[in-house]
Amino acid sequence: MTLHVQPIRAGFGAEVSGLDLTQPQNAEIRAQLNDLFATYAVLVFRQQPLTPPQFMQAAEIFGPLTPQQIKKFVLPDYPLVGYNSTHDLPRKNGKLQVRGENYHTDHSNDLAPPKATTLVAVEIPSHGGDTQFVDARQAFDDLPEAMQQRIVGLRSLHVHQSSRSPRSFAKLSDEEMARIPRTLQPLVIRHPDSGRAALYLNTGRMEGIDGLDDEAGYALIEALYAHATQPRYEYRHRWQVGDLVIWDNRSVLHQANADYDPEEYRYLLRIMLQGAPLLAYGGST
Repeated sequence: MTLHVQPIRAGFGAEVSGLDLTQPQNAEIRAQLNDLFATYAVLVFRQQPLTPPQFMQAAEIFGPLTPQQIKKFVLPDYPLVGYNSTHDLPRKNGKLQVRGENYHTDHSNDLAPPKATTLVAVEIPSHGGDTQFVDARQAFDDLPEAMQQRIVGLRSLHVHQSSRSPRSFAKLSDEEMARIPRTLQPLVIRHPDSGRAALYLNTGRMEGIDGLDDEAGYALIEALYAHATQPRYEYRHRWQVGDLVIWDNRSVLHQANADYDPEEYRYLLRIMLQGAPLLAYGGST
């Protein structure tokens, strides 16, 4: 079996073909895929109509699976498999309110945030509902040196929902909220495999910058967010049924889009991979 790799952008995102993810993969293919993942951070596999067990098998190529944070959006028979369904989304003025609108990285308030997230498209609308990704590694590399030096070593408290969050999160009971962690995370992280620096941003969860007053902290977050989400860092994925997309939460920010007909059905399966505590760029946790 020979993998075919088509880069989407220079060093960011690649479409991989030449394999059938309904079947187990040998050690050589698994190693190749993990090398590609470390390089490109977003991998796209077309025409992979996977059952939940097959999806779990495919995701495990990239590491151990981890439980979904919000348990009400998981498959009863496969609790490690979550789902995104139009039927669960509220509406406001006729527009769907999607989870994941606004660029972010998943579960950034966890002590050990997920290494990666992967989705399989089961049913999609006739248009819209794309997922956008931006390269947080290149975004850091392109910052002026003075800004890089300023922000390396800074940390932000990540919570369930920031007091200045631009989006609303799922409403949780008091018992559920008591289990949701609050964690100081580096503003610039070092990727454990590639060693590359990346901005670590999630405006929905970041409660300022440790050591800065509120206004200065939030202003810095907004400036870095505006920089990192420029179109020059973006890959926009237009879903087709059977697509499997996996992205590296340590290298990538992503966002969902609610720009589709709310009467049309959009349903994707979701798996997360076990992560480790983040390393600040410079080497400390």
